[in-house]
Amino acid sequence: MKAFLMCVLVCVPAAVAIAADDPYEAALTALPQQHAHTNSNVPTVAVDEAEQIALQTNPRIRVAARKVTMAEAHVPGAGALDDPSAMYRGWQVPLTKPWDYNAAMNMFMVGQNFPGPGKRALRSQLATDTVSVAKAELEAKKREVSAAVRKAFYDLLRSRDELRVHDEQVGIARQAFEAARIKYSVGKVPQQDVLKAQVALTKLIEHLVMLEQDADLSRATLNTLLGRSPDTPIEVSGQHAIPAQIPTLAELKQLAVQNRPELMASAATIKQAQDEVALARKQYTPDFSANVGYMLAPSGSQFRNNYMIEGSMTLPWLNRRKHESEISEARATVAERQAESDATSLTVFEQIQEALVRANSAKRLVELYRNSLRPQSEATLRSTVIAYENDRTDILNLLDSQNTTLDVDYAYFRALADFDERMAELEWAVGAPVPPSGPIATASPEVTR
Repeated sequence: MKAFLMCVLVCVPAAVAIAADDPYEAALTALPQQHAHTNSNVPTVAVDEAEQIALQTNPRIRVAARKVTMAEAHVPGAGALDDPSAMYRGWQVPLTKPWDYNAAMNMFMVGQNFPGPGKRALRSQLATDTVSVAKAELEAKKREVSAAVRKAFYDLLRSRDELRVHDEQVGIARQAFEAARIKYSVGKVPQQDVLKAQVALTKLIEHLVMLEQDADLSRATLNTLLGRSPDTPIEVSGQHAIPAQIPTLAELKQLAVQNRPELMASAATIKQAQDEVALARKQYTPDFSANVGYMLAPSGSQFRNNYMIEGSMTLPWLNRRKHESEISEARATVAERQAESDATSLTVFEQIQEALVRANSAKRLVELYRNSLRPQSEATLRSTVIAYENDRTDILNLLDSQNTTLDVDYAYFRALADFDERMAELEWAVGAPVPPSGPIATASPEVTR
């Protein structure tokens, strides 16, 4: 299309020079032709397919998945015992014969530390809680990316529909231009009618540039969300589906409690803090260590070969101040995370309320354009075209009717895309697909004149 516009700018002077006897014919030749805006060689992608691709290839989702893998890798070692130890000790080695170990006491020992009962299980549980939090964050990222994919998808779908409307309007504008030129040639209308019709056609070039800019930006956003290079060719296919009724706020809240990943993550962090309290209390349980060893006595000893057993335990009751502080800190963490959970719940319910209000408003706008404004503007435009061709109205009424129809069509497709985007926001706020209430009406983007 950019190449086409450059061709227009280059060819206008030449066309005017060739058709000097009819400058309007040259202007008509230079104006935009109806053409295809999509690449038929590029496979089209439906919205569900785009979401599935994004869930597998989106970089942000892959980062969150790596965090889950890291958390899972930590679980097996969280409750493991400390490494066993080995020790050699030599004493009573004569200073005058430091090499004479036969005259020394030699001891070889291995030992192992054992945490107090229940501590290892709690440490494993804390690691498992971390996995639960990471998985909830991964699900939250997936829902966020899915909502962004749907928004970009419907933006690109809207651009496709608006380009189709643009081509329809180019055909109608050409018809008006031809009619004005013929009437001017026979003296029925002044030259201003032809010039105004020509300006209306030329303004469509400006519309086309902006429409294609929007399409290119939406295409780049969608490609990025799919983990592709922004300039990768991609086309979308699908229709807008408008449910007869959107679920109520109470139904959506209940759905969010069961599915919203952020709420699940909050519950997991509270559980993790509670386990930390239990582990802090377990610090009053003593830890143990056991050692066994072999002793080699000096030559000439009555019992040269000996063994040794050694055991020890910590005395946490003597360090009560430290452990009470740890317990208090863990309890404060539980209270903090509970408060954060309450705040998250309020935020989620606010997001659901806002998304529901926007979705209902967008639905009403779609119905208004579909059932009233669009049919009225199209009927007005058809009658105005016929009236102008039969000399029953002037060019200003025709151009005004065309502009009104164009604005209504663009607003209709924006309302369709806006409704789908609001539903994507609502599903993100809920954390799950929103089940439709009642029959679904398919909104056809086709333009009939």
